[in-house]
Amino acid sequence: MRIARIVTESGPRSVVQQQDRWAEIIDPFAETLVYTGVTHPVATAHLLAPVEPLVVLGMAHNGAPGDRDIPRQAFIKSPRTVIGPGETITVDDDLGQVNIEGELTVVIRRTSRHLTAEQVPAAILGYTIGNDVTAVDQIGLDEKMTQSKNGDGFTPIGPWIETELDSGTVPMSVSVNGDLVAEANTNQLAWNITEQLVYLTSYLTLGPGDIVLTGAPGTFTPVKPGDTGQIWLGGIGTLTNPVRSR
Repeated sequence: MRIARIVTESGPRSVVQQQDRWAEIIDPFAETLVYTGVTHPVATAHLLAPVEPLVVLGMAHNGAPGDRDIPRQAFIKSPRTVIGPGETITVDDDLGQVNIEGELTVVIRRTSRHLTAEQVPAAILGYTIGNDVTAVDQIGLDEKMTQSKNGDGFTPIGPWIETELDSGTVPMSVSVNGDLVAEANTNQLAWNITEQLVYLTSYLTLGPGDIVLTGAPGTFTPVKPGDTGQIWLGGIGTLTNPVRSR
């Protein structure tokens, strides 16, 4: 199932794709979806970020199998950094090098704390594409990564959520201005999705709509104002965002 959020005359609405129409639903996190009966053409719909998370987490040093030798560590990004497809990543002049990072992103379905491996599948609504934009020159100046991870538009997500996906073997690619610059697969991640959610929920509560950026297995590249970044994940689609200076 494909779930999205779109602009409508009545405000943002969650929707499910039914062939060439988006069908409005009341609550995308409900066990049984309730449809309003209102539909919209897929071809002309304005897509928003598919969820509005209260918590945005990313996994540090999770880009290669050898990273299992490093203790697991996560970082928090401000929910205000979240933007949708086509929205602008804003780069301040004094940040230094800025990278886009293509990552499989987990969308949480229900309140989750101290998950076991067996409980993880039911806690996941689905998966979307995430772009963990990072001002890499700022990392050495701020070990908490506040300066490097929280610029305006530094967490594009979308274009929608896919509820049925084998998260262990998702091909990934990153392009800038249409030129392919990186390819990888989620099977290269040090810690898989189940391991990540068991770890994270041992320390904090995640809830409906919260997201976890699961790691970039070499799927990153520098960008500059004027560029357009494209993140493609097999089974989901492509997330495209322009980069602009303030």
